[in-house]
Amino acid sequence: MSAVTGAATDVRTQAPHPAPDVLPPLAIYIHIPWCVRKCPYCDFNSHAAPEALPVDAYVDALLADLDADLADAPETRDVCSVFFGGGTPSLMPGTAIARILDGVRQRLAFAPDCEITLEANPGTVEHDRFESYRAAGVNRLSLGVQSFDDTALHRLGRIHDAAQAVHAAAAARAAGFDNFNLDLMFALPGQTERSALDDIDQALALGPTHLSHYQLTIEPNTVFAARPPALPDHDLAWGMQEACQARLANARFAHYEVSAYARAGRECRHNLNYWQYGDYLGIGAGAHAKRTHAGAGIERRWKVKQPRSYLAHRGAPGRIGGRQWLAAGEIPFDYALNALRLHRGFALADFEARTGLPREAIARALHDGRARGWLDVSATTVSPTLHGRNFLNDVLELFLVATPVADRRIPATIAESVRESVA
Repeated sequence: MSAVTGAATDVRTQAPHPAPDVLPPLAIYIHIPWCVRKCPYCDFNSHAAPEALPVDAYVDALLADLDADLADAPETRDVCSVFFGGGTPSLMPGTAIARILDGVRQRLAFAPDCEITLEANPGTVEHDRFESYRAAGVNRLSLGVQSFDDTALHRLGRIHDAAQAVHAAAAARAAGFDNFNLDLMFALPGQTERSALDDIDQALALGPTHLSHYQLTIEPNTVFAARPPALPDHDLAWGMQEACQARLANARFAHYEVSAYARAGRECRHNLNYWQYGDYLGIGAGAHAKRTHAGAGIERRWKVKQPRSYLAHRGAPGRIGGRQWLAAGEIPFDYALNALRLHRGFALADFEARTGLPREAIARALHDGRARGWLDVSATTVSPTLHGRNFLNDVLELFLVATPVADRRIPATIAESVRESVA
């Protein structure tokens, strides 16, 4: 385990070896930390918005943050994707999003087909704002619908209703977005299998190209953790999941990742870069990053979470909440935590190229995973079986090669980095 695991402010200055010689693709994650109000189930880095957002100051801080990251390690790679996550990025006006993207383009080259996604809450968008996002260069939206049942939305603490969700999808299309995701949750308080399927049907009727469909879980340090609602039992939740998966398959949405479904060719490229162990810069309060330094090592870095502190340290070293250089024994787990989310798994050659390790480094994990029926392993590829996908945490523990058996658990800093980066 790294010396910095569990210690957010520790910095290891010397990178360990081995390390990849060829750099993977590069993406950018931009975190907007404010929401109108925080939902009771949410444990992401989000904060209730002040009466007046410090829009200009925050944009200045984002660009200063990027400048400082690039001063630490210059980049020559084209940016393959940009993702505005939160929080609620749609609280920001289109002019601010344009200024951010223009600033990033001045510093880094964008690939011609760069995917640029912005998360939006149906309760915080208007038609002209969608048009301004489109004009700024955003070409993909992700709408946080969660449900089309007004009672369920109220229980979840959402600020929008079903009608606003439908309106938001229509407004996105009218503004020229032909590529958008809808976020849905299942196993909600009081939900039945029929109402879960109704949510899927209403979502499909809006013509999305992508759906995120994930189970409501009770996370520590949330309102729901302190006052848990009554949730469907395991069997009912499992039945909902299977029924919804079948409905989406019938609608020709491919289930390509744990909680992601897409029309052919419409997989989220930004998230694919995460799962395929690509690199990404992370700017903004609480943003995480992963960078491969050729011949030096793989670094994970995260910024301070509190917006006030982030703004106060505009571009200065104090904006960094912590950093972790991955030791050779930590990399197999870090890679598997990402790559095994994909149903198609990974190529062994890609493991070697992205980690700088030989495939023999994971030979024991692959042997044990195949013996237990969790992994399909060929001479060239590794993929989780259906049984393995259902017990993914157990599969991942096989890759914790650097820790004693009695202490094999997901390293907190790595798990948080992966989770928050796709918020």
